[in-house]
Amino acid sequence: GLLELPGVGAYTAAAIAAIAFGRPVVPVDGNVERVTSRLFALTDPLPGARKAIAARAVTLNADAQAKARPSDFAQALFDLGAGICTPRNPACVLCPWREACAGHAQGIAATLPRRAPKPVRPVRHGVHFCLVDEAGGLLLVRRPEKGLLGGMAGLPTSDWSAAPDFAPPVGGDWRAAGSVEHVFTHFSLTLEVHVTEGEGDFLWTTAAEAGKALPTVFRKALERGLGMLSRRERA
Repeated sequence: GLLELPGVGAYTAAAIAAIAFGRPVVPVDGNVERVTSRLFALTDPLPGARKAIAARAVTLNADAQAKARPSDFAQALFDLGAGICTPRNPACVLCPWREACAGHAQGIAATLPRRAPKPVRPVRHGVHFCLVDEAGGLLLVRRPEKGLLGGMAGLPTSDWSAAPDFAPPVGGDWRAAGSVEHVFTHFSLTLEVHVTEGEGDFLWTTAAEAGKALPTVFRKALERGLGMLSRRERA
């Protein structure tokens, strides 16, 4: 029944069941995951080992006294992980489960749970174009509805790939303004920013308004481009 409530997952449901309703279940959060992996010396790395760890964790209350006091037991597990079986430098000498802990016996407790190495994030490149008119207007475009940042306003840009094409929205004296870096979930992006002044039948806005509306990756490029123009004017 708890799992049918919006936003309630396995951990929250088990915690409510044990603490509020006295059901003999074991909530498995990060603390309990860590205690379990050390207690049973489970060396397979996360996140792949998460189901196996959870399967062992639900057996932690096999003792009759633990089953008789599910709320206290759940709270004790949380406290054990937070205060004694800590991520770094666990206080094994104080642990009530030290004698039963396979990880402690093997001298590997502090290394558990292990985590799989993060995959190398691929690097993509792109070119952003910052075009302003004499009145200080800034050219923006609407991105395609489908794809990353779909439907949002942005600076004209090349494709984001290993070798993007240099395809400015209009001809002109495009000047390099430097580069900016941005990290998305699945890739890192290096952007070369180019600036020029011009006119045209485009969507124009002020730099101040653009700064409020643009996604972070475009704001970075805009700041780089406008900084270049500002330095040129001062010179």
